[in-house]
Amino acid sequence: MAFSHNVSIIVVTLLVFGVWTCIVVSQASNEETMLQRHERWMARYERVYKDDLEKQTRFKIFKNNVEYIEAFNNAGNQANYKLSVNAFADQSNQEFKATRNGFKLPSTSRSGQTTPFRYENLTMVPSSIDWRKRGVVTPIKNQGQCGSCWAFSTIAAVEGVTAINTGKLISLSEQELIDCDTSDEDQGCEGGYMNSGFDFIVKNKGINTEDAYPYKESDSTCNITKTTIVAAKITGHENVPANDESALMKAVAMQPVSVAIDDTDFDFRFYESGVYNGTCGTNLKHAVTVVGYGTSDDGIKYWLVKNSWGVGWGEKGYIRMQRDVEAKEGLCGIAMKASYPTA
Repeated sequence: MAFSHNVSIIVVTLLVFGVWTCIVVSQASNEETMLQRHERWMARYERVYKDDLEKQTRFKIFKNNVEYIEAFNNAGNQANYKLSVNAFADQSNQEFKATRNGFKLPSTSRSGQTTPFRYENLTMVPSSIDWRKRGVVTPIKNQGQCGSCWAFSTIAAVEGVTAINTGKLISLSEQELIDCDTSDEDQGCEGGYMNSGFDFIVKNKGINTEDAYPYKESDSTCNITKTTIVAAKITGHENVPANDESALMKAVAMQPVSVAIDDTDFDFRFYESGVYNGTCGTNLKHAVTVVGYGTSDDGIKYWLVKNSWGVGWGEKGYIRMQRDVEAKEGLCGIAMKASYPTA
């Protein structure tokens, strides 16, 4: 009996050891898989670190981000959107916001400035519109490691109204705004304000093409010469009445509109597809352009928003953000600081 009892103890011990070994091996295997995924991700996005210490630090951030993204997508929650492991996966939220935002709230006087709203009495608007399909939206651009979103939002709106009025879609220069529009709130890669950008284009009597004044992803010296070719002009700009999604809808029905949003929600950075309805607030830090609106196949109303983070982000550079939410400011404050150029 004693022999049998000892055998039983040995068997149980071996089983426990085996289970523990499997757990350890499994954990090591998962870690190895994550390391391999990081290496593949680095190759895909051509990421090179200065030394092993930085690589270890970036791997930890990458691992945490990937685990969150996969947990979110597999949670079976009520979210109407999905996330992806994109080019920003090795950055902390603080690092990301420092380089990819750039909307600067104007002074109190300019912030509260009222202007005419030419679409106020518009009574009939289409149930959906996509200005891309009407040939007034240029391909997605990428601001890179420069807080110039304000310039991209300004230029996208000017490209839109110019194409509507002339029938010609021309890619215009964000770099000219970054280099030459350095008054008031506009400070190149340190951020700016779309209305100030519109004001510069009016005072400058136009703006260059992208080809004539290409983007550099950094601040540079203003290079406007007498031989510079002006590609587009505007006469001014108007604000959409604040905190009114119905008014924003009227404006977008007529032309692309510059808006500011709160993009500080972790999910926004890794948005891949669907109608975004994340937990953002009204801390306006990022500038984008609304180029349409509609209703998803699931019956969710959305704004179609053009971003400036490249085609690898979101739905080929775009995001659909939920429309007609309970908050008067709109989701992420999208209806708080909307404006458009006039031509």
